[in-house]
Amino acid sequence: MISQTFITNPMLCNFTINPTTFSDFLVLISLRYFLLAGFAFFICYVWLRKKITYAKIQPAFPKAADYRRELLNSLTTVIIFALVPSLLLLTPLRQYTQFYTGAYSLGKGYFWFIFPVIFLIHDTYFYFIHRLMHHPRLFNFFHLTHHRSTNPSPWAAFAFSIPEAILEAGIVVVLLFCIPLCKWHLFVFFLVLMIYNVYGHLGWELYPKGFSKNFIGKWINTSVNHNLHHRYFKGNYGLYFLWWDRWLGTIRNDYDEQFEEVKNRIK
Repeated sequence: MISQTFITNPMLCNFTINPTTFSDFLVLISLRYFLLAGFAFFICYVWLRKKITYAKIQPAFPKAADYRRELLNSLTTVIIFALVPSLLLLTPLRQYTQFYTGAYSLGKGYFWFIFPVIFLIHDTYFYFIHRLMHHPRLFNFFHLTHHRSTNPSPWAAFAFSIPEAILEAGIVVVLLFCIPLCKWHLFVFFLVLMIYNVYGHLGWELYPKGFSKNFIGKWINTSVNHNLHHRYFKGNYGLYFLWWDRWLGTIRNDYDEQFEEVKNRIK
């Protein structure tokens, strides 16, 4: 459990938890992207590449030009993702948000309860804007840049066009204007978002055999699920969870089969 002393520790909060300038937000989000995506890339695409190629969701590897494109597109996304919270929290706009100081000022129960709520809201927001961006009249303008990675790598986690990056960052606006949040909620939100995006674009499946069919796993998004979306451009629109896909009939019919095919491969 996070103690009050730990939460209010000025050495810890000074930078990682309490950015005070646009540059702070930019450095924080950049570090998360490059460290997490870079770590995943090094482990899977460099260090263990020969040992685990058999288990890669799509056996082929992207070309060097694909990695460069993903990195360049991610740079603009990082800037936009830093700009939005900066505008909302470091300008007079802050007074109109629900942002509050003091982790437990609304009670310990609320502090912990709101974490899952944040991700439920984000998953819903993402599903519907993602599905909307696949409309033929909107796809090229918003989403084509991201879908150029038909065989994504971890670097594709933030490889968005400028319009899509703005739309993706809109969840921060929704959250800050609608729900009382403190700096810890935002810190965990951005961290989990980055981790799950890297996993979704990893190119390998980390969940165990049979996961897509069990009572819990059938509702959780996986790397195989999102990889199918990148490969075929249709279906599988969820981010963290699969209930919207399952409830609205947009889960791909070949998902379970493809998941098991990947997990049953022999070295």
